[in-house]
Amino acid sequence: MSTWMVVEDEPDIYEVLLTLFEMWGIEGVAFVDGEEAISWIEDVNQGRFQGELPELALLDIRLPGTVSGPMVGAKLRESPLLQHITIVLTTAYRLTAEEEKKVIEQADADKLIYKPMPRFNELKNVLEGVIAQRRAKIPYSSNNVK
Repeated sequence: MSTWMVVEDEPDIYEVLLTLFEMWGIEGVAFVDGEEAISWIEDVNQGRFQGELPELALLDIRLPGTVSGPMVGAKLRESPLLQHITIVLTTAYRLTAEEEKKVIEQADADKLIYKPMPRFNELKNVLEGVIAQRRAKIPYSSNNVK
C-alpha cells in the first residue's frame, strides 16, 4: 500500500483528502501545521518512525504558525530518507508568476495545484502522474522512497 502525506490546516480539506486516499487504497498521514510536519520529518531522520514512508507530500502553502508549506518541502528535500518524495504544493490564493516560481523553488516542488483541486479521479490521475514524473527523474537508490 502506498502512503501519501498531507499538510493542511483546513480540517474539511484534509478529511476529504484522507477519505479519498482510503478509497484509492492509499494510506494517508496528515499534519495540521508546518511545525507538526517538521517534527515528524525529524523523527523519521532520527529513526523514531517505523511506518512506511510516503511517496507524495501534498503541502498547503499557507499554514498557521511560522512554518509554511514551502519550508516543509525544503525540509523534506534535506532529509536523507525523504529527499526523493514527490512534493505538490496547494493554495487557494492566486499567486503571480514570480510568487509561483519562488514557492516552487523554495520547496523544490514538483507541481503547484490551485484550490479547489480537481475532482476525485482527476486528482488521483494528476497526483499519480506527478509521482511517475519524479520517479523517472531519480536514479534508483536504496535510499529512495518506495
